[in-house]
Amino acid sequence: MRILIVEDEPELSGRLKKTLEEQKYAVDCAFDGEEALDRLADMPYDLVILDIMLPKLDGFGVLREAHTMGVDSPVLMLTARTDTDDKIKGLDSGADDYLTKPFSTDELLARVRAILRRKGGQNDSLLRAGGVSLDTVSREARINGAKVDLTQREFLILEFLMYNKNRAVTRFSLAEHVWGDDFEPFSMSNFMDVHIKNLRKKISGSDGESVIKTIRGVGYIIKDGQE
Repeated sequence: MRILIVEDEPELSGRLKKTLEEQKYAVDCAFDGEEALDRLADMPYDLVILDIMLPKLDGFGVLREAHTMGVDSPVLMLTARTDTDDKIKGLDSGADDYLTKPFSTDELLARVRAILRRKGGQNDSLLRAGGVSLDTVSREARINGAKVDLTQREFLILEFLMYNKNRAVTRFSLAEHVWGDDFEPFSMSNFMDVHIKNLRKKISGSDGESVIKTIRGVGYIIKDGQE
């Protein structure tokens, strides 16, 4: 899952980024409203964490312009204000939830998980395919019940493929969601292959078969044999 943080306070933005990356989310940052819109125009995000008080264009303006652009990413709005009218205005403008500063890390992560579950149509936090299960709350992966240690990139790859279970995912789409602007198609293509290879080894069953299949010339797919 890829998240965009729109926050003009560098220290807070840095803390949020570190916290979310520790939970194996991919994170980008924007520091004003115009930069946020540029990011949203360039890439689809699974969630936007949006401050109200921003330079150049405030959070309400970002929401309006994003909707005009056809952006449908869910939004968690941050505000230092305690005025109920601002909270109502944010929700009426299209925000999915809000947090009033200061807030705890646990509260932030709980709101993020809840929004992402609703977006993915998940009734619980567990994604399953074959013998593989992925808990989007605890951020744990298991193969036939045994816990598997994954790197952040491996977790993001597996999570994205499992959210798109039984659907082909192109290499470009996968790279875009996992690496974002950091991915260089020509220089990093083999780099992604290495991550896929290592991930397959970790989630292969006793028969050596992995749920991740390659679709030649397209990308990858995870198929659930039960469906």
